[in-house]
Amino acid sequence: MQKENQKLIGQTSIITGSSSGIGKAVAIALAKEGSNVVINYHSSKEEAEEVAQEISEDKAAGEAIVIKGDMSKEKDVLNLFKTTIDKFGTVDVCIPNAGMQKDAAFHEMTLEDWNAVINLNLTGQFLCCREAIKEFLRRGMRLEVSKSLGKIINMSSVHDIIPWAGHANYAASKGAIQILMKTLCQEYAHKKVRVNSISPGAIKTDINKEVWDTKEGREKMKETIPYDKIGEPEDIGRVAAWLSSDESEYINGTTIYVDGGMTCYPGFKGNG
Repeated sequence: MQKENQKLIGQTSIITGSSSGIGKAVAIALAKEGSNVVINYHSSKEEAEEVAQEISEDKAAGEAIVIKGDMSKEKDVLNLFKTTIDKFGTVDVCIPNAGMQKDAAFHEMTLEDWNAVINLNLTGQFLCCREAIKEFLRRGMRLEVSKSLGKIINMSSVHDIIPWAGHANYAASKGAIQILMKTLCQEYAHKKVRVNSISPGAIKTDINKEVWDTKEGREKMKETIPYDKIGEPEDIGRVAAWLSSDESEYINGTTIYVDGGMTCYPGFKGNG
């Protein structure tokens, strides 16, 4: 049973790469606000279905469906949107979250690893944003559910502004996401499309588990975080749900850093 205070009732949200980690937390958070959610996965079908099952057990949550797809492939992105629109009628919120790391010293980085990261982290976001905007423009305003024509939240990283040695492909992809987001805001804000980014800092996910899973690793990681705490995926989920809602209607072309202060460069606390 839906609740009156839910912020996304009657809306549908696509969250790519949402079978685990940050994407999973975002899908659950938006579903709790009443949105139907599309859980996208590349290879972990069982995990994606577990996320959908968790959402279905919350009687106040929106409906969840699972769609497989490689977000670096145009045909898979097109299928993701077609299947979603066939099922729910439209898309109101698009959160391109799927991403990867393939780390190496720059002089040893292969073109294959460079392209793999850029193709998913950046081109995948381009494809999702393009299809979302096409659908927003086709469908038109639905003032009964939102004051915005549609909402896009690009999932980025603190490394869209913090250099990261040994991760040139990843950092380059995230830096590009920020200017992509701002450009889309500039181009489509007059249509009442809202495009923003969330840039997480150190968050406990599988991608960095080998670091935070040990006491030594956790303490080392916290040296970069003034708040002295490693974030949880739910920290990102709550921000994404709010940023998807009309409570944040006048926020556009902005990056929200959810990082415990990491972008304040704590290494310079003692005068550098």
